Amino acid sequence: MIWFYLLSGLFLGWSLGANDAANIFGTAVGSRMIKFKTAALIGGIFVLLGAVISGAGATHTLGKLGAVNALAGSFTVALAAAITVAWMTKLKLPVSTSQAIVGAIVGWNLFTHSPTDMNSLTTIVSTWVFCPVLAGVFSFVIFHIFRLFLHKSKIHLLELDAYNRLGLILVGAFGAYSLGANNIANVMGVFVPAAPFKDLHILGVNFTGTQLLFSIGGLAIAVGVYTYSYKVMLTVGNDLFKLTPVMALVVIIAESLVLFIFASQGLQNLLLSYGLPAFPLVPVSSSQAVVGAVIGISLAKGGKGVNYGILGRIASGWVTTPITAAAISFVSLFFVQNVFLMQVYRS
Repeated sequence: MIWFYLLSGLFLGWSLGANDAANIFGTAVGSRMIKFKTAALIGGIFVLLGAVISGAGATHTLGKLGAVNALAGSFTVALAAAITVAWMTKLKLPVSTSQAIVGAIVGWNLFTHSPTDMNSLTTIVSTWVFCPVLAGVFSFVIFHIFRLFLHKSKIHLLELDAYNRLGLILVGAFGAYSLGANNIANVMGVFVPAAPFKDLHILGVNFTGTQLLFSIGGLAIAVGVYTYSYKVMLTVGNDLFKLTPVMALVVIIAESLVLFIFASQGLQNLLLSYGLPAFPLVPVSSSQAVVGAVIGISLAKGGKGVNYGILGRIASGWVTTPITAAAISFVSLFFVQNVFLMQVYRS
């Protein structure tokens, strides 16, 4: 039964890979600097590594929002988020998996009359505003640094093309790692309180139950990247704003930095050790980050060239995603509990 319950998490992981991987490599594929299959292979490998190695930080904050403590409840919450993301992917919209899972958890809280931790909810919702703004600031500054460097260095066009292609691959790998580290909480975080796996020892190496859970979710994300992310990559890479290869590199750098900042426990501990304010470890939206980065590029270019129709469609998806996920979660939990007679909550 454990594997049956995990099916919805795997579906959500596949949906995340199909949708959010576009935010890492969409600009590179859209600008035709990297082939889709190459981007999908690199993205899949590094998403998995990020999920297993660094995925714990953001999960704790998501768990505080609502501890879904029964496997049937975890299954239903993940399924509601997955259906929402898959539907938006079908519409070719880069939506927020973070918003989908948060909405689904709030739906579970409402159905089970469990308290919603308002501090955690406020922290997470604030990142939905801060994340694209920070990505926009990063891309604006990085673009001007790149432009100044290229103006002074006078690199030959062919040499610049080779450097840029290599940069897109390296930064894309970093971005995929950051995506796995940050967003695995969206995929498998709701299953952690129910603890479906025990620790495993292989060849002297200890894998915790959570790491095993994250590795399975990471594989699902990788499959989603490879099988169904191409159309959304084109929406991000071509339709919103026409990007040159250098602009595409700047966008990926800015987005990857934002994802890393909100997932890195090491960075948080370093800032706190110096008495500095630290970023919260929360699953942020790579979709919002990449759109913010693209807008930052457009502002650096004078604010022209943005397809505001596409931007409006994407923004409408951000608004409707958590509401839709919460509604689907609430209704689905009713059917799972009252029709299929499965326990969705442990008192």
